[in-house]
Amino acid sequence: MDMNATISRDEYRRWAEAQPNGRFERVDGRVVRRPAEQIVHVELKMSVWRALDDAVRASGLEAQAFGDGVTVEVGTDTDYEPDALVNLGPRPGPHEYAAPSPVIIVEVLSPSTQSIDTGDKLAGYFRVPSVMHYLVVSARRRQVVHHRRTGDSIVSAVVTEGDIALDPPGISISIDVIYRDILP
Repeated sequence: MDMNATISRDEYRRWAEAQPNGRFERVDGRVVRRPAEQIVHVELKMSVWRALDDAVRASGLEAQAFGDGVTVEVGTDTDYEPDALVNLGPRPGPHEYAAPSPVIIVEVLSPSTQSIDTGDKLAGYFRVPSVMHYLVVSARRRQVVHHRRTGDSIVSAVVTEGDIALDPPGISISIDVIYRDILP
């Protein structure tokens, strides 16, 4: 495939399903290869997913925590795959690709994607009306940047200890749980 050619969401999904390996996203209609991940990156995204999943299950909300691989559709020409997310509402069908109502999005920073995660993706994710929280997790230090929608504004806070309140939907996760056994 010509990585400079623009393709539709359906074309991208058919193409991506046929790939034997690799990580990809569709940005502005073009396929973008994503780099391999370090162990700390994988551990953190699984730890965040586990914390979100535990919080959702304990809350009794009609919501689901998903790990890497579920798409967030930004407009008609961009399909991001965050490291974790929470979808609020009924569980999507088993053959769906995208979260219909993502409310919490998580990206773990890596050297090669840091500027994208803190720039283009920050702006893109908040174009999705259901997104209320975007968590950017550091893989170098115990730190999460919590961006949250408040009315027409996005408010950001750097969290290094304690709990991160995610309301809506009404759950919280702990910095200690996210980084347990991963970073001192």
